Amino acid sequence: MKIIEPSVELVDDFDAVAIMKKIERAGRVCYKSEGNIKDGSAEKFIRGIIKRGHESVIEHASVSFKIICDRGVTHELVRHRLASYSQESSRYCDYSAGKFGGELTFIKPCFWSEENENFRLWKETMAQLEKNYLTLRANGAKPEEARSILPNSLKTEIFVTMNLRELRHFLKLRTAKAAHPQMREIALKIYAILAEKLPAVFEDIQP
Repeated sequence: MKIIEPSVELVDDFDAVAIMKKIERAGRVCYKSEGNIKDGSAEKFIRGIIKRGHESVIEHASVSFKIICDRGVTHELVRHRLASYSQESSRYCDYSAGKFGGELTFIKPCFWSEENENFRLWKETMAQLEKNYLTLRANGAKPEEARSILPNSLKTEIFVTMNLRELRHFLKLRTAKAAHPQMREIALKIYAILAEKLPAVFEDIQP
């Protein structure tokens, strides 16, 4: 059994300047102000349209992430429908097979320390579930049958692509203090990447 931390990977290290110029060009079509495009004008223009709520313009750019998290988090993530998802399948992945090391991998809960009694109980439960899953497979159960006992804490990988407007919506909801702790943990990692690379689009969101 493995226990790992969640992670977020920016799939393509995009050209932030090119994205900003593309958004500005798209937005200025609305106002027929293409003549105002010049070096350094994109950030000011984009900050202005976001402040005015004209966020449809930023839909012309999208970003992709590979996220490693628990399956419970992905159940919330995929509710953001203006996005594309490709997720590791527990139906077709045989966790008893060699490429998985013949073991299950679980995401460490962020809300319990390892010294906490609840963490100890969680860890014991995951170990028992791994044992039972491997026994089911040894008894001839197919992966799609054995997965019926797999928990939300099972590690999964999901490839996510969202346009910038949907990412703003996602971050506003999922970095809020009221968000589920593990969902917020992922959202804050995404926010940190985007706020650094595209501050004009995301700097007004304050987690």
